[in-house]
Amino acid sequence: MKFYYERLRIIMKEYNVLQYGAKGDGVTNDAFAIQHAIDDCAKNGGGQVVLQSGKVFYSDSIRLRSNVDLHIQKGARLKATSNIDGYIRPNKLINDPKTALIGNPVTGKPSFVFIYAYEADHCTISGEGTIDANGHAFVQRKDQYYVTGDFYPRPTVIYVEKSNHITFRDVTIVDAPFWTLHPAGCDDVLIDKIRILNDLDVANSDGIDPDHCSNVRILGCHVTCADDCICLKASKGNAEYGPCENIIIDGCTLVSTSAAIKIGTEGVGDFKNVIVSNCVISKSNRGISIQIRDGGSVENVTYSNIIIETRRFCPDWWGTAEPIVLTTFNRDENTKSGSIKNIRFFNVTANGENGVLIHGNADNYIEDITFENCSICLTKTSKWDCGLYDLRPCLDWGVEKYDNSAFFIRYAKNVLIEKTKTYWGNLCDEYKHAIDAAETENLELIRFSGKAVSSEFEDIKLDNVRLVK
Repeated sequence: MKFYYERLRIIMKEYNVLQYGAKGDGVTNDAFAIQHAIDDCAKNGGGQVVLQSGKVFYSDSIRLRSNVDLHIQKGARLKATSNIDGYIRPNKLINDPKTALIGNPVTGKPSFVFIYAYEADHCTISGEGTIDANGHAFVQRKDQYYVTGDFYPRPTVIYVEKSNHITFRDVTIVDAPFWTLHPAGCDDVLIDKIRILNDLDVANSDGIDPDHCSNVRILGCHVTCADDCICLKASKGNAEYGPCENIIIDGCTLVSTSAAIKIGTEGVGDFKNVIVSNCVISKSNRGISIQIRDGGSVENVTYSNIIIETRRFCPDWWGTAEPIVLTTFNRDENTKSGSIKNIRFFNVTANGENGVLIHGNADNYIEDITFENCSICLTKTSKWDCGLYDLRPCLDWGVEKYDNSAFFIRYAKNVLIEKTKTYWGNLCDEYKHAIDAAETENLELIRFSGKAVSSEFEDIKLDNVRLVK
């Protein structure tokens, strides 16, 4: 495989940005030279635009084109400027009438982007060099645990829209002020062995956010970030595109102050056919999360061979150290949440301060959930309070004060827990039951092993639950 890529480089025509006037001295703005090289490369049928090793290319925004591989060599650094006036504004460029230039970063398209591509099929970012997003130029400290800023101007690092057959390979991205890698409305996306190293106190510095994308492979990546490491989205701003579907996430190591792997919350469209396997989640506020709030539904998702370690972070972050969260709530009075069904967990080991949370609502039960050969251990490790479940964001719920159990289930149907065990580590006063279930139809326990934290409490607490025997 290595020979293949080396051979491919020989065949591809190279465009040296130094020959276009780039200095690479970390001071001169090299954006014009880099963009000139990209444009020439595209006009000539494609090739590789090379940022040379040992250089720091200080740059305003650049725009990728079809058939162009932006190759950042090992030892090279592409560093974003702190001048927001030098950033590409996607909404202005594509004249999108549905979205204001300065808008909500969650529901709209990004208003400012460092590396931008639109209708750029077969574009690539590769190499073992570094993209430095210069994030701290756009944020400010809120308290000792939390750095934020106005939502704008906080640029997205890489935003690729309506582009197919795209690749991101081997690069390291650091210090994002907002979402790091955001493909939207794309088909055939390969994200292979990239590193994202963001500060753990910078809010909304998501790692990888496929949005209304199909046929996505996220392989062998390492992501450390504040908020979600990998988050599948179906945002309102890109609602013209199809569902988020046919996704493989494999072999990743993840650290997050929110959720390591999440589906939602932005979900006006559907999510389906997702496989997550062979991942390690450590030191995270949440492990796996499915949060449906906006009308879209989730179906056919499998998680297997996952190790999860959770601990609480400060209350500014969503989550209370739940290793697995499945929730569906209406975001506000104008939305009706979609469904969650056919979700499977195999060979999952979780060690953390809270248990599994499954919570639908009276009008929308979560359906067909399987846990097989799983292990859930509750153990207190942080200074933050126990006895909480975080249901944000939603219309009628917030952070609920309630005793912690290994499984906490509300408003669910057809839940199978098989060959699964729960146990306790370091204790807190709010730890109680192996299973606490209410308003649940068809809860089936097969070779389940789990006890309450002490004989004072029921091992399995049931309230209006139909137990399958």
